Amino acid sequence: MNRSEESRGVRSRETDGGAIHYMDLRGEICPMNWVKTKLRLEELDPGEPLEVLLDEGEPIQNVPRSARSEGHKILNLKREGSYYRVLIERGHLSHGT
Repeated sequence: MNRSEESRGVRSRETDGGAIHYMDLRGEICPMNWVKTKLRLEELDPGEPLEVLLDEGEPIQNVPRSARSEGHKILNLKREGSYYRVLIERGHLSHGT
């Protein structure tokens, strides 16, 4: 991972099931939080997970809906205080890829 990715909150962490890619998009305005999520998902292989941290309001309403509409799967959505943690699995037939 390069410094540019690190400054955008893009990281990977190891779990028992393998690597989980991670993005902290708190404070990011719509529609950029979806744009950044979509671009990151396009870099992943089908079936790979991406964990995204999102603010309340439009981000948590729009990002999961947009991900589903493009063929990705929401594995988990959990409120953590003032933000949400969303686990998205890269779809096999996402649009535009």
